[in-house]
Amino acid sequence: LILNCCVGESGDRLTKAAKVLEQLTGQAPKFGKARYTVRTFSIRRNEKISTYVTVRGDKAMQLLDAGLKVKEYELLRRNFSDTGNFGFGITEHIDLGIKYDPSTGIFGMDFYVVLERPGYRVARRRAKKNRVGPQHRVNKEDAIKWFQTKFEGVVLNKQSYN
Repeated sequence: LILNCCVGESGDRLTKAAKVLEQLTGQAPKFGKARYTVRTFSIRRNEKISTYVTVRGDKAMQLLDAGLKVKEYELLRRNFSDTGNFGFGITEHIDLGIKYDPSTGIFGMDFYVVLERPGYRVARRRAKKNRVGPQHRVNKEDAIKWFQTKFEGVVLNKQSYN
């Protein structure tokens, strides 16, 4: 589970967002940089504009459950990618159970879940690297089925625009 909080600017708001993520996960977050300069958003290339943290195991399941509770366990079909991952966003972090602090403010964040079966290390290891076969990859239908069985979630069939 990747939790991403994009602030769109460096400085005070970004450090506050990082503090929120650390408070939520108990891990030190990393910072994401802008790919290129966008003058209308007043951001420069390589400027830190977002913060993210990767959570695994039981802690990830707890956070995912809290995030889905905000969404009322309903996701759209377009929230699921063809490679078996899915993501959604929430508008206010205080919905997750953190007490509101006026000095921090309110931040929205993205939840992104990466699903894979045991044995995916074969594709990533350094020695004797190999491909993961098509039968072993997680596809969109597998991810939807996992979501429905694990969380008793509902997938709405609104069509995507692509």
